Amino acid sequence: MVRAVRGAIQVGADTREEIWEASDRLIREIMHVNRLDERRLVSILFSMTDDLFAGNPATGLRESGFSQTPLFCVQEARVAGAMPRVIRVLVTFRARWRQRPAAVYLDGARALRSDLVEP
Repeated sequence: MVRAVRGAIQVGADTREEIWEASDRLIREIMHVNRLDERRLVSILFSMTDDLFAGNPATGLRESGFSQTPLFCVQEARVAGAMPRVIRVLVTFRARWRQRPAAVYLDGARALRSDLVEP
């Protein structure tokens, strides 16, 4: 069975290092919470707000050792009043029987889906 899980993180600043660190932290937390390893991942799709352009989270994740998973990054639509400096992710994976995906929202991005995160 294939499932998908969402997540997001707010990046402190538009630098390659911060973008790469934030995306790596987000993916590793999603994998930890959902008990995943890279062999079970189908693909990872990143999106970034238009104020982040110093680095690509997919490139950063590849540099940190993800070698088997297809990675892709897109720019989000510009929306008035949207939270700045946000990386969102959709991770598709092969689930174990009845495994329910647990979304992960970190740092300032927790406010985006307070209904999905624990206090």
